[in-house]
Amino acid sequence: MKTFTERWAKGTHFSIDYERHLHHEVTPFQTVDFYQSETFGTFFTLDGLMMVNEKDEFIYHDMITHVPMAVNPDIKKVLIIGGGDGGTAREISRYPSIETIDMVEIDQRVVELCQTYLPLTASRLNQDPRIRLFFEDGLKFVERAQAGTYDLILVDSTDPIGPGEGLFTLAFYQHCYRALGQNGILINQHESPYFEDYRKEMLRAHDKIKRLFPIASVYQFHQPTYPSGHWLFGFASKKYHPLRDHQKERWEAMGLKTKYYNSLIHQGAFYLPTYVNDLFQ
Repeated sequence: MKTFTERWAKGTHFSIDYERHLHHEVTPFQTVDFYQSETFGTFFTLDGLMMVNEKDEFIYHDMITHVPMAVNPDIKKVLIIGGGDGGTAREISRYPSIETIDMVEIDQRVVELCQTYLPLTASRLNQDPRIRLFFEDGLKFVERAQAGTYDLILVDSTDPIGPGEGLFTLAFYQHCYRALGQNGILINQHESPYFEDYRKEMLRAHDKIKRLFPIASVYQFHQPTYPSGHWLFGFASKKYHPLRDHQKERWEAMGLKTKYYNSLIHQGAFYLPTYVNDLFQ
């Protein structure tokens, strides 16, 4: 038995025993590893950081996709930035009303390897004709996008280092704003409020987004294998408020079966602990 260990903060580490190291590869962008463990199933890491595992991936992918869809069920055109494991595309493709899903991932090998080792999340990528894959820099892609192209942009990024750094800049959020239609919604991976380094990046991202969008909120979810287990998404929109415009009945009428998200979770996720609210004051 061997152990994978990730440093969460100074003096704080998270470890998983694994049976097999399935794959190791250094791409032009990052180091990719896949492991097989008894508790978490197959999991993969980028530059030594946990990205996705079979046991809890549904939590992240439920919360990045179903929250905006329950606010505006009429979303037709979706852009995913990142999300190379395919889980976000899998969940958003469950809505038959969606017409196009453009997915932009800088590292093609991440997608190919997830299709091999993590079909749980990646299998839809070559099965749904609405999903169009683009292997390029997400910042450059959205920079070229025509104004008002998308109803929803999902920024399923890594942390703001390495390949994901450009997806936390003011320029990137400005281009997202322009690429969204009048009813547009932006959801972005918003880091964690708990450990200092993650908290700093969370506040930097939120400050940039609230400068641009008239509605900018933050919501939380419990991701056991991410640092502290307490993680956030940002919700920004030109029109829709995540609670006042929550279309509970319309979403429930779709009959989608989910493992984490539900209408009560939707409401509760936006009610943050006091220490988090204080950070935004």
